[in-house]
Amino acid sequence: MRGINMAINPKVFKAYDVRGVYPSDINEEVASATAKALAFHLQSKEIAVGRDARASSPSLFSAITKALVEVGVKVIDIGLCPTPLLHYTVAKKGFAGGIMISASHNPPEYNAFKLVKKPCFQLSSPGDMDFIKKLALNPEVTSKIGDTKGAVEKLDILTEYVAELSEHFSGMKPLTVVVDYGNGMGSITAKPVMEKLGIKVIPLFEEINIINPTHHANPAEEKNLEELKKAVVERKADLGIAFDGDADRAFIIDDKGKTVYPDIMMALLVPSQLKGRSDKRVYYDLRSSKILPDVIKENHGEAIMMRVGNPFTKEKLLTDGGVFGGELAGHIMFQDHYCVDDGLYAALKVMDAVAESSKKLSELVKPLHKYYHTPEINTQVANPDEVINKVKEAFKDGELNELDGILINYPGWWFSLRKSNTEPVVRLRLEADTSEKMHEMRDKILAMLK
Repeated sequence: MRGINMAINPKVFKAYDVRGVYPSDINEEVASATAKALAFHLQSKEIAVGRDARASSPSLFSAITKALVEVGVKVIDIGLCPTPLLHYTVAKKGFAGGIMISASHNPPEYNAFKLVKKPCFQLSSPGDMDFIKKLALNPEVTSKIGDTKGAVEKLDILTEYVAELSEHFSGMKPLTVVVDYGNGMGSITAKPVMEKLGIKVIPLFEEINIINPTHHANPAEEKNLEELKKAVVERKADLGIAFDGDADRAFIIDDKGKTVYPDIMMALLVPSQLKGRSDKRVYYDLRSSKILPDVIKENHGEAIMMRVGNPFTKEKLLTDGGVFGGELAGHIMFQDHYCVDDGLYAALKVMDAVAESSKKLSELVKPLHKYYHTPEINTQVANPDEVINKVKEAFKDGELNELDGILINYPGWWFSLRKSNTEPVVRLRLEADTSEKMHEMRDKILAMLK
């Protein structure tokens, strides 16, 4: 087929990144084509590039660099880094775009390219990612951006980042925290910032080792938090922090060893973040506990419900304004940090709230555990659309919202049912005022999915 690069599997172009197993799906050819596509799409003469410590990252970085230099782009090489540092670089320095080579918490055989455009938008589909896919699959699109060859320039952005965060949180009362790096990239930024702030850190799995980590670097899975919870209690720490592989998310553990989930974490931060602000908009994921919009309204804020996916929340913050936003998976972003979803920054906000209070973290979150909810439950089904319509019909007397799948509200309980974009799976999240109601309605809806 003329004009289409048959060597590239179109399925590597996902909703939020270009991702797959190396070298069968993600390889140097895909890296080169993606880099050229981004340069052409942005018509940019400068693109920042960062990478994680996966075995395939240096080779993919070389392919990206070579491709960009070939079409006249200056590559700003920020070296080994967590994903938020690449986003920060683009936002802080005003570069037109950036490429982060990282598959976050995916197994070591995977790699991915996260694409960013000015000021800090993450390319996604539907949208810019669709253009990147079309351009990358068309080998004829290799137009030069500049009249001459590009170049590679190294940039030490870490020093600037550490100085900025240390200044922002200066004066914070030092706490004792256990930090589980999950052998990921988080130690690159978190260690120097916390040292400068005088925080007493008890590190777990600090050594970067993506190839053979001690545990899977995904804090959204409870089993990956076991060592951290134990250490927080045993060492009598103020709290625990668990970073994911590329450190754009951080989960918090309270002083009693209990997980503070992202929606509760956001609710905890609302009073301090809205205080003294005229713009009091907060964006929240539709799966969040009802306590979050409750607390936003109690603090005279505007609670804006969002569909699932951190790029949507980030785009709203960047284009419309607002104080902060986040989603249940743990991506939380703040207007006063360039709308970068940065696990370290979010964790520092929590630490600041605890340091300012005379209470322990467990005491601060206790009143926020008002409702009873399920985790998001995945169920494999033959036809997701058919199943969602069946459930929608069965609960047609409820208050319906179709922002993302179906969200149906009743007095005393609500549920969300969405389909996966990549597999025949539906995802149920349900919350109620009582434990009995939560279990009753959960069982009733799950029975309908079979």
